[in-house]
Amino acid sequence: MTHPGSPPRLVILASGNGSNAQVLLDATAAGDLHGEIVAVVSDHSDARVLERAASGGVAGIVLERFPGESRHRYDARLLPILQALRPELVILAGWMRILTDGLCRRFPIVNLHPALPGMFPGATAITDAFDAYGSGTVDHTGVMVHWVPDGGVDDGPVIVAAEVPIEPGDTLDTLTERVHAVEHRILPQAVAIALESGPPTNRKRPTPPHHPAEVRS
Repeated sequence: MTHPGSPPRLVILASGNGSNAQVLLDATAAGDLHGEIVAVVSDHSDARVLERAASGGVAGIVLERFPGESRHRYDARLLPILQALRPELVILAGWMRILTDGLCRRFPIVNLHPALPGMFPGATAITDAFDAYGSGTVDHTGVMVHWVPDGGVDDGPVIVAAEVPIEPGDTLDTLTERVHAVEHRILPQAVAIALESGPPTNRKRPTPPHHPAEVRS
């Protein structure tokens, strides 16, 4: 257990570039976020996020998926790694795997997703939003950070959400850049809220009004 007064232990799970992990590494190093990132875990040995962790003096752990390996078998290997790290919060920041119910029930977990609650779940959320704008279905997308109480896909109780309008001149690249900018802004805020409040006890999935501290970009 963490000793009284010591910063909360954080573990980041990330699969790729790790720009959001970098935001958290910077925020904890600067003292803007009260927490200690004790490890970054990736399912890809060549993920840039591992370089970012090393540059920040944080342990990088690689746990690649075996060919044909099921989610349950993978998570059975991930579980003892997380148990040894003793996190007070696990942060999915670009983690491109769906966790199993059993793993989710063992740790407080939050996920960053580039869409608003109930809109565009899954790994292609920004592209899906851009395509929906092109067909006249939507005029905005957004970003949320939510709790992960089980293996549901991008549908847990929301901690923070922020809207991102889609502009007439947008390309997929420009929209992606603006979505990432909002991710970088709200993720440290959401982690701080999650550490302060703890996970909801009822594990339900309400879609609450936007958090008062949210911003529109």
